[in-house]
Amino acid sequence: MRAADQWRDYELIDATHGNRLERWGETLLVRPDPQILWKTGETSGLWRSAHAVYHRSSKGGGEWEYRRKMPQKWQISYGELRLIVSPTGFKHTGVFPEQAVNWDLYKRLIEDAGRPVKVLNLFGYTGAATLACAAAGASVCHVDASKGMVAWARENAAASRLADRPIRWIVDDCAKFVAREQRRGVRYDAIIMDPPSYGRGPGGEVWKLEDSIYDFIDECAKLLSDEPLFVAVNSYTTGLSPSVMEYMLHARITPRFGGATSCDEIGLPVTATGGAVPCGATALWTRV
Repeated sequence: MRAADQWRDYELIDATHGNRLERWGETLLVRPDPQILWKTGETSGLWRSAHAVYHRSSKGGGEWEYRRKMPQKWQISYGELRLIVSPTGFKHTGVFPEQAVNWDLYKRLIEDAGRPVKVLNLFGYTGAATLACAAAGASVCHVDASKGMVAWARENAAASRLADRPIRWIVDDCAKFVAREQRRGVRYDAIIMDPPSYGRGPGGEVWKLEDSIYDFIDECAKLLSDEPLFVAVNSYTTGLSPSVMEYMLHARITPRFGGATSCDEIGLPVTATGGAVPCGATALWTRV
């Protein structure tokens, strides 16, 4: 597992009984996490100091219980990135902190390339990966089906002083956008995709990861330039293993471009216990 252990403004303080106790800047939140199956007791004494606790509903979704005064939104930093945090009705905050290990990876690959790099970030959410690539000198096309998420990503770009970088902000269904880019003859040196387990596009298009991901990788591969740099696929679907995603990348990209594939879990270190919580998986293809 690659654990995101370089944060200063985020901390996974403790984890037990299906919940995380997290510090986001100066704000403490408790959120459910289905991966936390252990019941080891509360090691930290800060659980009762949480500003807000998210409670799941038996009917789906859930809601926040606010216990202390806190802002509706605030900023945290990761390196040169400034990211806006705001608890949503779906328990998320606008930032997936475990992805910091991938932001660092993308940045390093782009900087080491020593040439202009054009990146396509699909299912780009609130834009942290887009901004990491832009900060490294790449031009980026950021695509997400949610108008609100793209607006949030643009706010993050402004907060990070990267609003003037060459970034295209696109609100669209990712599969339809990829098909149009193929017809236009547009090519990219790197592709990042962070698809949801299940979702709907702005026109009601249904996306189910297990049914769609192989064909989608195949279609995305058609957008790669003659000398691509990397392709990364992230997943939070527990039934889709890192090795399966790596196999798909190897099958669709390696025969044409060579290179190497790898895969692993990503996660977050737990301060109170010294353990680490798995938070997803990444499969990667690189040219070298």
